[in-house]
Amino acid sequence: MKLNLPPHPFLQATAEGEAALQGEVLRIVGKAKSVADLFAGVGTFALPLAHKARIHAVEQDKSALAALAEAAKTPGLKPVTTEVRDLFKLPLGPAELKGYDAVVLDPPRAGAEGQVKMLAKSQVPVIAYVSCDADSFARDAAILIAGGFKIGPVTPVDQFLWSSHIELVGRFVRS
Repeated sequence: MKLNLPPHPFLQATAEGEAALQGEVLRIVGKAKSVADLFAGVGTFALPLAHKARIHAVEQDKSALAALAEAAKTPGLKPVTTEVRDLFKLPLGPAELKGYDAVVLDPPRAGAEGQVKMLAKSQVPVIAYVSCDADSFARDAAILIAGGFKIGPVTPVDQFLWSSHIELVGRFVRS
């Protein structure tokens, strides 16, 4: 698969770290056939997931989504649809989330409080939440738990050499 990167894309810090995050997300999503990838970027999770599931990738960066859409034309991938949308200002609501077997959530450092509130009200059965900030992850996790999700496991991925920063991948399952 060929991915033509747009100027200034967001990428994971290391190939090893990216592979570890992708592996955890794929494990959490499991056999889901329809997945929403929120804050999808250039497709770090959408493209590997498209080998086994239909993907709807949502991101506000138009050039990142264009690169993802082009790469998604690779033969052998399931359909990938894209939507340019600012999920901070207009999160997907429960009606829009209906029908997805899983959601992948990979927001920036601030987390995704508004989107998480909508997920908590939805009927989505499983969420793979990737976070680069433990504080915003904890805040968002509390909202999901209050909304009826069970958390666990949460896997740390240390891909930032010489830094105290880590990535987290959390599994949330509707109880």
